[in-house]
Amino acid sequence: MASSNHNSGGAPRKRWTWLAASVIAAAVLVPVFSGKSPIRVRTTTVERAPIRAVISTNGKVEPVVNFEAHAPIATTVKRLLVKEGDHVRKGQLLLQLDDADIRAQAAKAHAQISSAAADQSALQTGGTQEEVLTVDAQLIKARSALDAAKRNLDAFRRLQQQGAASPAEVKQAEDALQRTQADVTLLEQKKKDRYSQPEVAKVQAQGTEAQAAYDAAQNALLHSNIRAPFDGTVYSLPVKQGAFVQAGDLLLQEADLSKVLVRAFIDEPDVGRLVPGQKTEITWDAIPGRVWNAPVYSVPSTVRLRGARNVGEATCKVDNQDLRLLPNVNVSVTIITAEHNNVLTVQRDAIRLDDSRPYVYEVVDDKLKRQDIEIALQNLTRVEIASGLKDKAVIALSAQDTKPLYDGATVKVVP
Repeated sequence: MASSNHNSGGAPRKRWTWLAASVIAAAVLVPVFSGKSPIRVRTTTVERAPIRAVISTNGKVEPVVNFEAHAPIATTVKRLLVKEGDHVRKGQLLLQLDDADIRAQAAKAHAQISSAAADQSALQTGGTQEEVLTVDAQLIKARSALDAAKRNLDAFRRLQQQGAASPAEVKQAEDALQRTQADVTLLEQKKKDRYSQPEVAKVQAQGTEAQAAYDAAQNALLHSNIRAPFDGTVYSLPVKQGAFVQAGDLLLQEADLSKVLVRAFIDEPDVGRLVPGQKTEITWDAIPGRVWNAPVYSVPSTVRLRGARNVGEATCKVDNQDLRLLPNVNVSVTIITAEHNNVLTVQRDAIRLDDSRPYVYEVVDDKLKRQDIEIALQNLTRVEIASGLKDKAVIALSAQDTKPLYDGATVKVVP
């Protein structure tokens, strides 16, 4: 009996021990199985920093003051007195062309001018001196004959009244007078209007043509000796001494490179953001780390197709005293359209939109809190926070396992 009582008393104690263990285990496991595990998120921090809105594009360097020399006629390069990169002074002789043919053309044109001048003088005087003298002599003779014919007719008319002359004789005298009068009229008209209007126009045209040919020859002579029009640098010299060139071929280019023009190609959506005077930064891959600064000089007045882009052209004048920027090189251009200093900023990819209203998920006590914000400036990497956040606030970027983020979610920050 004693043994039986001992066994029956131990069984309840084992059951209570097992029940207590089950309760403890349940207490431990309930949090694990009754809720979701924290979302592992990457974060960024709101920081005070400068921020600027920019337009980034490409551009090309051009001379501000430029001179191009072209061949006036087809000829050869007689002398070449400079090479590319030479610094030259105003008035310095740079290149000479063979001008023998040009001088021959000038002499021929001058002779044509003299001939045209003689023809025009003949027009004004009624012909050459010999022709004028001949007509004058013929006119004197004709007028004398006219006077004689008048006296003869008067004599026959008096004789007719006396019955000494017949009507036929009077008629012959009248006919003779008419013929001599016609001769005088013809010669007077010949002296006054020797040349017809078409003849006058032809002579005038020949004079004009001869003068134009002479002027062209003189201009060609003037441009056969190429001199520097100002102090500058010969930056392009596509010809060699002795080479044959056609009329219009480029001989050389000179520019004052102490100040250059940078032409920036602005995509159409950004054209409206441009204002003269905005800061500009120019860089060139050939000189890493070098930045040239200049204000916007002119903004686009039109948009045109350039390759596959619709662009407007903005320009800025860049100080280039060390002559490092070269004409025709391609550069990168950054135009600063706005700039704020010591403002709250956050990474751009932290910003979310809800019906075009921006907000972020701030991490507060290991939970996400949706925070509506207002933004000001923004660029490709950061956004200025106008209101809604404080300095050093921790903002969620994205979940490590691409899980969706939501207001109130429990999170664990990961690097």
